[in-house]
Amino acid sequence: MKYGILGTTGLKVSLIGFGGIPIQRCSKEEAVKTISRAQELGVNFIDTARGYTVSESYIGEALKGNRDKWIIASKSMARDRNSMDKDIETTLKNLNTDYIDLYQLHNVRTEEELNKVLDEEGAYRSLERAKEKGLIGHIGITSHSVDALELALDTGKFETIMYPYNIVETQARALFKRASGLGVGVIAMKPLAGGLLQDVLLALKFVLENQDISVAIPGMATVEELEANLKVFDNDMFLSEDEKIKVQKMAEELGSDFCRRCGYCQPCPAGIDMPSIFTFQAYKERYDLADWAEGRYFNLKKTAKDCAKCGECETKCPYNLPIRNMLEKVKEVFGG
Repeated sequence: MKYGILGTTGLKVSLIGFGGIPIQRCSKEEAVKTISRAQELGVNFIDTARGYTVSESYIGEALKGNRDKWIIASKSMARDRNSMDKDIETTLKNLNTDYIDLYQLHNVRTEEELNKVLDEEGAYRSLERAKEKGLIGHIGITSHSVDALELALDTGKFETIMYPYNIVETQARALFKRASGLGVGVIAMKPLAGGLLQDVLLALKFVLENQDISVAIPGMATVEELEANLKVFDNDMFLSEDEKIKVQKMAEELGSDFCRRCGYCQPCPAGIDMPSIFTFQAYKERYDLADWAEGRYFNLKKTAKDCAKCGECETKCPYNLPIRNMLEKVKEVFGG
């Protein structure tokens, strides 16, 4: 295992961390087995969230007696102070710990949301107080919007940022470089593009070659997936010329109809949250989280069936995606 420093937090983290989304589909025993094996192999950074159903509690079970071996990150969609207070309390209970190394504002999408969480009654104030009490060590933020994270960096209030980065999602390169230069730790989520990229070693080499990234967190549900991911350290960590050509070819082939969840298509006149819908589609098709994805999909106020086919979203998409056709595919996947 290789390690790096997570920005000015000073935390020494394994370059490959444990993404805690997929363990929702495991039994508790399977999750504990996989996380325990990760510890044996030197993984020491694990990321979860309040929204990942049983993920926090499974991790809490796995880390019993080994809390000091792990750097734990969790996150919450809470936007106000009281809601965040409750989420921090729940996370501590679920994880069987009295402190969380990194707590993050989860999926802040717009300037308006950022301003709301930073308000005196916002969620950030709760995180500040929790840090003062020693309940959390550091404060981070995650997003699917480069613009939102650029604004977050402007505030100087966050010690880490998290954003997708992989062979088909490279729009955060400049953001990561800026963050790294400011001493802000960079966490790369979805390094395998939600399971879209099948060549695991090539995908992870591509991500880790970016020196501005502190840690990448592929989601893992089995010991086999874990060990396959960690094989990246058995090879040359730099891409060969042939591999660079292969990466370019993969990006060209897969990038044409792949939603990067940048949010530029929003707002939709019909009220459809396309980035979230395509995320739930990916979780159902690639993460084998059908129940989790369907629950969230059908809880949306508007789904793919509500598309009026006006095409306004396609005029705003920087990647010229055929969004209307993609929503038709979503309807097939979810049956409505």
